[in-house]
Amino acid sequence: MTKNDINRIRVVLAEKSIANKSLAGKMKKSPTTISRWCNNEMQPSLETLVEIANQLDVDVRELLNPTK
Repeated sequence: MTKNDINRIRVVLAEKSIANKSLAGKMKKSPTTISRWCNNEMQPSLETLVEIANQLDVDVRELLNPTK
């Protein structure tokens, strides 16, 4: 993990065996956007992060790396 790794979306997707394209389809987002979130190249808004958590059936806190 580097200091710029803010979210754990990629990790949670892997743990649940869900492909980026599947999440993209459910959220009506482009696969490129999902990929950029997974690679921490850009971050989803808080509202979108909650939507991702709902789609993945996880607590939103599981999608974020702890700060301490």
